[in-house]
Amino acid sequence: MPNDRLRDELMRQALTPAELAEKIGVDAKTAERWITQGRTPYPRHRHAIAAMLGESERYLWPDALSPEKATDAARSELVALYPHRNAVPADLWDRLLADAAHEIGLLVYVGMFLTEQPRLIKTLRGKGKSGARIRLLFGNPASREVIRRSEDEGIGKGSISAKVRNALAYFRPLDGAAGIELRCHGTTLYNSIFRYDDEMIVNPHVYGFGAPHAPALHLRRLSGGDLFDTYAQSFEQVWATAKPPTW
Repeated sequence: MPNDRLRDELMRQALTPAELAEKIGVDAKTAERWITQGRTPYPRHRHAIAAMLGESERYLWPDALSPEKATDAARSELVALYPHRNAVPADLWDRLLADAAHEIGLLVYVGMFLTEQPRLIKTLRGKGKSGARIRLLFGNPASREVIRRSEDEGIGKGSISAKVRNALAYFRPLDGAAGIELRCHGTTLYNSIFRYDDEMIVNPHVYGFGAPHAPALHLRRLSGGDLFDTYAQSFEQVWATAKPPTW
């Protein structure tokens, strides 16, 4: 059975099987069989291919890892667990933003705490201009989901909607900038997600508590894990339903 996932990733990156073989150091026919016959490469080759393509080993070869090994890999993706989001060190947020070069993704209702980072707008604009893909997802302030969250947190029906409008006003200068897109969503937000290339802070939401007081997970993507990719796919699903802000 052909490996369509591997084939599609190579096509997306304009790589031929022969070029893949040369980069990995195998015979071209071997690489061709990985695609056309669905042969599974040795672990060292899987790791190298996954790293080169920027995809997880688990995605490219779903059956290559036993459930036990997949669980171990996912567990290894957890770098740190913080009891509250406001316990995440400020220098970690700064380092994640500074190091990101290819992909920055923000999924929140508000996210105004990020504005404490110096020169945030200028930094994001510069990274977008340099080729990074930056996607910023905020709550739709008029959505029932945002209003419900405000009520659940016990801070009044319109409080979070007002905070979202403030956030949109702050980030509006980025609208239309190179490499940067802003959208608003009306989904029930189970987790806020802050992605910086292959690292991520996930902030699970807890009923009755504001996001700063809920836990935070620092994840780093591994080729054999799927914990990082689970949240990355969740981001993509919300992004697909979101729409540009109405200024």
